[in-house]
Amino acid sequence: MSRALLGGTARGAALVLAEPLSMWGGLDPKTGEIIDRRHPQLGSIITDTVLVLPWGRGSSSASSVLAEAIRLGTAPCAIVMREPDDIILLGALVAEELYGTTCPILVVEPELYRSITTGDQITVSEDGSVSVGGDR
Repeated sequence: MSRALLGGTARGAALVLAEPLSMWGGLDPKTGEIIDRRHPQLGSIITDTVLVLPWGRGSSSASSVLAEAIRLGTAPCAIVMREPDDIILLGALVAEELYGTTCPILVVEPELYRSITTGDQITVSEDGSVSVGGDR
């Protein structure tokens, strides 16, 4: 079961983060690269992935970094979280309003969250449902 905080459709390969990510100082919005030197996925590119993370971490400025990545086309195509995060949601809402580009934001139940692995094909439907395929 899932709940859409911001609805929309998307399909892409999952990038599962081992830890929360602070977009402010942790993501380069020009390249889509994780640049936080302490993050386990340092150097990973989030562009066009379905970014799967427990929740966001950090400053309220993270919303502006996500909005900028969406504007530049370097953001994930959707974000799936275990817990809601208002700052991530705000960045996606601002980008949708200002740039007309939607990055769906969803919260999924713990069992579904734990079942997703990097490379799984994820489909997000307009109704907020999330399906996981094993095609890597």
